[in-house]
Amino acid sequence: MSDQTKQPDGNASLWGGRFASGMAPEMVPLNLSLNVDQRLWREDLRGSAAWAKAIGNAGVLSHDEVERILVGLEAVAARIEREGFEGSADEDIHALVERLLGEEAGEVAGKLHTGRSRNDQSATGVRLFGMGATARIESQLLGLCRALRELASRGVTVVMPGYTHLQQAQPIRAAHWALAHLWAFLRDVERVRAAGMSASVLPLGSGAIAGCPFPVDREALRAELGFSRTSENSIDAVSDRDWICDLTYAGAMIGVHLSRLSEDLVLFSSTEFGFVRLSDGYSTGSSLMPQKRNPDVAELARGKSGRLAGNLTAMLTILKGLPTGYNRDLQEDKEALFDTVDTLDITLPAVAGAIETASFRPERMQAVMDTQLLATDLADYLVRKGVPFRTTHEVVGHLVRRAEEEGCSLSELSLDALQQEHSSFEEDVRDVFDWERSADSRDSDGGTSLRAVRAQLEEASNRIAALT
Repeated sequence: MSDQTKQPDGNASLWGGRFASGMAPEMVPLNLSLNVDQRLWREDLRGSAAWAKAIGNAGVLSHDEVERILVGLEAVAARIEREGFEGSADEDIHALVERLLGEEAGEVAGKLHTGRSRNDQSATGVRLFGMGATARIESQLLGLCRALRELASRGVTVVMPGYTHLQQAQPIRAAHWALAHLWAFLRDVERVRAAGMSASVLPLGSGAIAGCPFPVDREALRAELGFSRTSENSIDAVSDRDWICDLTYAGAMIGVHLSRLSEDLVLFSSTEFGFVRLSDGYSTGSSLMPQKRNPDVAELARGKSGRLAGNLTAMLTILKGLPTGYNRDLQEDKEALFDTVDTLDITLPAVAGAIETASFRPERMQAVMDTQLLATDLADYLVRKGVPFRTTHEVVGHLVRRAEEEGCSLSELSLDALQQEHSSFEEDVRDVFDWERSADSRDSDGGTSLRAVRAQLEEASNRIAALT
């Protein structure tokens, strides 16, 4: 290789023959991506081994040449495992692997890239990464769902205030609250699984844009590398990053759901609420205030949601203005993808552990429940007496205001005071002021009654088992 095909740092490029001079020094760091894509070395070696066999079967390589390349790729893997990437100045992981293969296998290494472009090579490697990552994220999500299911099972008989607008609204079972988060994460499992299927499309054999001129068996490549199907169009194959958008969207939604769960945990573990206690392993103290018990696991998870949403925005922005075919802008896809996967890898297990070891504090829940939570039950009482709901709503609104003005709870108003607002109130109205009775009255499927919550728990277990 001539000096004209070398970068300013002396490392040979994969494309320099057409150029009369080397790359400008200022361009070199912008052009490099090894620091990002080096983590794809295993996937690059897998794809290269499969490609060597494919072009061997197509008659491009002899059996002996294929074997020498395969042995050389194994030696490259051993070297990377042993030496890492310290001191490497190659442009990207593909250049590094090809250089090392040349050192291990000799001149035959130069034949491996026959019929293959870095466009379909890179797309293949990152899809292999994505397939493995989605399977792992699925497993982590299911672990969180199991933890939420177990937390819910510990809260079946616990009644707590339910909130809308962060104001006490109606009594619910603590299990119902935990299950509300569980169903959201089960939807995330389905989104991640769909992203995995979207990733499982083989681009290898598409070349740079027009396909491969040698009779490679793409179906055999698909089967060997574990893809579900082959790409239908070579132009689309090298430029399609929809699956990364699918995964970063799934990651952004997981981030939203983690953030909402975390916000509840931050609030509910505070002194003002005190409904939930996080274990010591997922809490921290203060360097100044000895009494502090901070819900850091929830705060950190809530913070991570911002970068998960940002990665989706980055991907959509990168893709929105690209012309047909591969463009170098697509090199930026990996940072968003890797960051989403890495963020979920560290966040999901921590939140699952926090949920698994969390406990409810029923006595605190009971202490803060205001009988105004039963205002709707009071309106429903009148409905059962034949009073139109719009009338009962107004009547009970007047009673709530009267209780506030008299400085008493709704349940402490006398029967006479109630009957002054509507004559249908009778002595049995006192039965309304019962937290469990209120919860059990919401007995529709998906409601907060004991029966409905137990049905949810059973369905959650079945769904988790089916997705596992």
